[in-house]
Amino acid sequence: MKKYIIKRILISVFTLLVITLVLFILLQLMPGSPFNDEKLNAEQRASLYAKYGLDKPVIVQFFKYLGNILKGDFGVSYNISKNTPISSLIAQRLPVSIRIGGQAVLLGALVGLILGIIAAVWSHTFWDTLSTVISVLGVSIPSYVFALALSYTFGFKLRIFPMLYSKDAAFFSSILPSISLSMFTMASIARFTRTEMLEALGSEYIQLAESKGIYGFRLIWRHALRNTLIPIITVLAPLIVDLITGSLVVEKIFAIPGVGSLLVTAIQSNDYNVVISLSFIYSALYIGIMLVVDILYGIIDPRIRLSEAVHE
Repeated sequence: MKKYIIKRILISVFTLLVITLVLFILLQLMPGSPFNDEKLNAEQRASLYAKYGLDKPVIVQFFKYLGNILKGDFGVSYNISKNTPISSLIAQRLPVSIRIGGQAVLLGALVGLILGIIAAVWSHTFWDTLSTVISVLGVSIPSYVFALALSYTFGFKLRIFPMLYSKDAAFFSSILPSISLSMFTMASIARFTRTEMLEALGSEYIQLAESKGIYGFRLIWRHALRNTLIPIITVLAPLIVDLITGSLVVEKIFAIPGVGSLLVTAIQSNDYNVVISLSFIYSALYIGIMLVVDILYGIIDPRIRLSEAVHE
């Protein structure tokens, strides 16, 4: 198991380095400049490029940036908030996106898992139909439509929840955006859980367990569900990153100061440092979560790491 984990970590680190290099090259090919102020002449722009080290070759900039990252230094913003450390900008916004995205992940995964199990155990009944309808609606309707509907109904009409996000009531005001973001995850998990659970319940090992007198919750939890977790985790992993990094439209509807709106603003203003820093964080989150998924594969199903050992 230790060798399996070390191998996955090394692959993840190498992948992150390659992604960062590609991002650097792509940003150099972007049109425009971070210093587009018409009041600046060519000499002043050249001076700014020299000040921030943008006049050096891309590979030199890359390794300098990489060294700074290892020290926890993402540089400063060029346009959004001039000379403000990017780590400060991200520190103000990322926790908000992680909190709301994390709540959406937990809610969507838990409700989706329950709906999928109910639909599989009571297949071709009213509960199966109800779960399917909810899943179809969750996949078909965009999150911002749910956001608008929830905001109007529970915020404007019933006045149960705040219509806008507030730092003073962070959890209470994050409930509606969390529900909005969780709908697609809930629907996706419910569909996959139902499909995989039906396959598991019809398998020979489940019939063998039933012949030994194992029924009900114990049969589902210890035998059927465990064998459906790998495909469910595979589906859930990329959704986690999407939710944690935020949805721009949902952030706009609820006035959430998250990283999604920061990234769009940075791209529009050619603030290279902010773009590359947020892209690096997104990539690190995605690779980190996929690394956890790989490790969970090995824990849930030891046959995976054993098969790798055989191929080696």
